[in-house]
Amino acid sequence: MRRSGCLAVLIAAVMGTGQVQAREDRPFRPPAVPLVASNPYLSVWSMADTLNGDTTRHWTRHEHPLRSLIRIDGKTYRLMGKDPKSVPALPQTGVVVTPTRSIYAFEGSGVKIELTFMTPALPDSLEILARPVTYLTWSVRSTDGQGHAVSLFQSTSSLLTVNTPDQRVTWSREARGGLTALRAGTAEQPLLRPAGDDVRIDWGHVYAAARTEDAKSAMGSSDTLLDSFSATGGLPAADEPAAPRAANDREPALAFAFDLGKVAAEPVERHVILTYDEIYSVMFLGKKLRPYWRRNGATALDLLEAAEHDYAVLGPRCRAFDEELTADLENAGGSRYARIGALAYRQALAGCGLAADANGQPMLFPKENSSNGCAATVDVIYPAAPLFLPMGPTYARALVAPALVYGASERWKFPFAPHDVGTYPQINGQVYAGGEHSKNEGDMMPVEESGNMILLCAAIAHMEGNADFALKWMPQLTRWEAYLERYGKDPENQLCTDDFMGHLAHNANLSVKAILAIAAQGRLLKLKGNDADAARFQEIARRFARNWMQVAADGGHYRIAFDQPRTWSQKYNLIWDKLLGLDVFPKEVTRDEIAFYKSKLQRYGLPLDSRTKLTKTDWCVWTATLAEDPADFRAIVDPIYDYLNETSARLPLVDSYFTNDPRSDGMRARPVVGGIFIKLLENRAVWDKWAKRDQRKAGDYALAPPAPRITEVVPTSRRSPTEWKYTFSKPGEGWQQPGFDDSGWKSGPGGFGTKGTPGIAVATEWRTRDIWLRREVALPAKFNASRLQLLLYHDEDATVFIDGEVAVREGGYVTDYMPAEISPGALEKLKPGAKVTIAVHCHQTGGGQGVDLGLVEVE
Repeated sequence: MRRSGCLAVLIAAVMGTGQVQAREDRPFRPPAVPLVASNPYLSVWSMADTLNGDTTRHWTRHEHPLRSLIRIDGKTYRLMGKDPKSVPALPQTGVVVTPTRSIYAFEGSGVKIELTFMTPALPDSLEILARPVTYLTWSVRSTDGQGHAVSLFQSTSSLLTVNTPDQRVTWSREARGGLTALRAGTAEQPLLRPAGDDVRIDWGHVYAAARTEDAKSAMGSSDTLLDSFSATGGLPAADEPAAPRAANDREPALAFAFDLGKVAAEPVERHVILTYDEIYSVMFLGKKLRPYWRRNGATALDLLEAAEHDYAVLGPRCRAFDEELTADLENAGGSRYARIGALAYRQALAGCGLAADANGQPMLFPKENSSNGCAATVDVIYPAAPLFLPMGPTYARALVAPALVYGASERWKFPFAPHDVGTYPQINGQVYAGGEHSKNEGDMMPVEESGNMILLCAAIAHMEGNADFALKWMPQLTRWEAYLERYGKDPENQLCTDDFMGHLAHNANLSVKAILAIAAQGRLLKLKGNDADAARFQEIARRFARNWMQVAADGGHYRIAFDQPRTWSQKYNLIWDKLLGLDVFPKEVTRDEIAFYKSKLQRYGLPLDSRTKLTKTDWCVWTATLAEDPADFRAIVDPIYDYLNETSARLPLVDSYFTNDPRSDGMRARPVVGGIFIKLLENRAVWDKWAKRDQRKAGDYALAPPAPRITEVVPTSRRSPTEWKYTFSKPGEGWQQPGFDDSGWKSGPGGFGTKGTPGIAVATEWRTRDIWLRREVALPAKFNASRLQLLLYHDEDATVFIDGEVAVREGGYVTDYMPAEISPGALEKLKPGAKVTIAVHCHQTGGGQGVDLGLVEVE
């Protein structure tokens, strides 16, 4: 296999085996380095110049500490993390990011260390790619001809298992197949809660495992473990008792120590396996879905045993994959483009959850990280798709399936495609713009999302050479195409995917999408054998395109909106005319646009349009791919590389920033950076080469389950206001307990919030950041406790207590009342005929707000 020149130079620089001269080939300094990146929860990054310069962090910037020390001839140094501060950092000499690996090099005291984080996201094996596994491998060798006594330390913090550091955690150990497996998790285990954006997983367990014959292990206070190794090279003889305590109370951690003995010129390796067992991945339309790797009953120990068994072969496979993909990226767009793509690969995949539906079929659930936490958002799926399309039919189908299943369900009543399917991981129906009960279609991106779904189904058919997958969803696609015929030629005032720029009428780029989607629907019909309708749709698209060229023309380029002269915008949606060979717009349109864009370039890229200096990383690469001249492609893409290399915003790869300010940051850790791979789709031979390695070809997706039947047990205020005691001032200790003196609190009917908040009828105004509520209720003498759930409206974060016991914690917001499973401890309080106190704290950060709840049976 040909070794990528870009990759070879970078690795040579890190390993000290070559000299780097030209600016083009200098090592890339990523703003943040992916270390452990499998899904939106298991996503740990280094956000500093060096691995030992700061604590490792979740993409939300919260500390998710992984630590490593090395002891050389009796002296201890830090490799990863900033603790202990009394221990010096061993000099880091380089870092390289490849698609599946992040490779750090350190040197000092006569030894050289290579620390590799390998996540084997290999698309030719869904079984392996689906594993939430990262291998940490240390390779140590002497550089001075002398033997050195070396030992290694690695620890994994229990902070990886909590949403907030004050949550209590426990820990334990297990053994299987020659492995010692250490695990930690919350005592409470609030399954699939909370939902939202800036949240972290607090159910399931993190696991760290190592070969028993290679390692000593211990669990306990992080400082105790670090200090023990720093002083002696060993660990405490016994684990600390696993009594639950807060994760930030002496920070419980899982630790391994490896004694390498005398290390000479021959490298000595050791490795640790990190994984997270979510138990359940998401709730999809009322049904809990297992992670794909767990669909057949596998446990965490099964996963670890399989991961250890495959370790020896996965290293060479990952190296070969990295070299081939990097070579293809380099051939397509140059070495800078290849480095951007390498950084984007794991991030795009880790922005998605991968679950199995009721038929065992893989479903990808992209999350709107650093945005609003929505899941399976169609205008996130759309820009992410260029990575998943060359991975093969299984992945492309899995990406669009959740939105198609939802759009085909009885719950979706609109004539256009949905915007999203819920809030991660509670993916129970659209929440954006008022959700399923919205009265403002323009806020729901109707042209945007309908065009997206048709174009992506056409891209899948283009890849496969048939429309078999699309045929299952043809009633929906037909309905959505009809909507585009009626409203896409000249879009009304509405949002598009760039919703942060606000509503825009007569949007030229949005019209392009609608026009090409109409042609794409014709292509699907042609593959089906319906030539007459295919020709009709093609003619409609070309007629609309001719009109578009007249009303959007603005003297050598095309406007942002038909009624706004002397404006411009990136027309990235034109790319599907080129990639799918739709032959709708003349080539002169893209040639004129590319020539004009070159005159609008800023220091760090091409702005989105004439209103702003803001850009979108993904759309810039789509726009650049319209270019026929490779120099024009590089002219648009290379400034993105400069921004990433120079920005002071140390974040996972951002997809929005200001092109005139290297200090700016934006949305990050999002799957939309999969759009960076769109240049690979331009070369059909490359696309086919990768896609044909997929032998799985998923497709028999389960239809949406019927909506659950809900019977009120304790009513909400939806139909008739119910009385609550409430306060806007933080109450004293024990406020959530029965018998608390709330005589000084106000009384008022629910719901509570601000008028106009979607999905709730507000009877008592609440405009402060926080509200505390109490209500004593008498439960009926008869109900089915096994079906009992809360029916909760919250905007935003809510914690519900029953007789002082936490029943539910929810993050983010909803746009309708949603069932929520009650914790076992709180459920025990809910006996027929009992009197209980329900207490609620709701916290608001911005926008509309509201809270209300009751108890229901769900079946």
